[in-house]
Amino acid sequence: MEAKPCDLMTAASPYGHVLCSEKWTDSALVRALRGGGLKILFEKELHVADFLLPNKSSILYVSECDIIAGSSYKRKLVRYRNASNSFQELVLVERTGLSEQYFSALQRFVVLELGLPLLPVGGQAEASQLISQMIQADGRENIFRKSSCRLLDPLVLTLVQQIPGVGRVKALTLLQNFSSISSSAVQHLKELEPMVGQTLAQQIHSFFH
Repeated sequence: MEAKPCDLMTAASPYGHVLCSEKWTDSALVRALRGGGLKILFEKELHVADFLLPNKSSILYVSECDIIAGSSYKRKLVRYRNASNSFQELVLVERTGLSEQYFSALQRFVVLELGLPLLPVGGQAEASQLISQMIQADGRENIFRKSSCRLLDPLVLTLVQQIPGVGRVKALTLLQNFSSISSSAVQHLKELEPMVGQTLAQQIHSFFH
């Protein structure tokens, strides 16, 4: 079963990964993130967010083109603010020579009217550095990094989804909470039930035993 956008907004990506809207597939921002060692997981639907990070942050990116094209981006910002999710919201705004004249009004709208945090960036390269820093800073306290677990390969995510009843969202949840998905990692049902429910916990347990 395909994950609904609202479901995706409740599951963070595993450490070292960024969940991205597919519209960013060929972007300089994604290329820079990959160049920095992060792995990218693309989704057709992330509701109104552009990026979901493993530290439970969601990012909406307002580009220079969005700003100078008119005020339609404001509707997206309102939808982003109104979205019901457990993520810490952040708005990145391109502050450039072309968008500078609109920046003060946009900042007032985002911060004062919507109550959202805003960070200006000079472009996609600077945004990628900021996102990488956010993940690395969180990773210093990440229990999986302390246990020296390797970054998740996308193939692992695909394999976990082969377990009956486990889709992408549940797979991300499992990989976020276990350093490895194996019989030793899920030997007790009580470890699984809080994350996936009693029925699916039994299916996963049976799959490995």
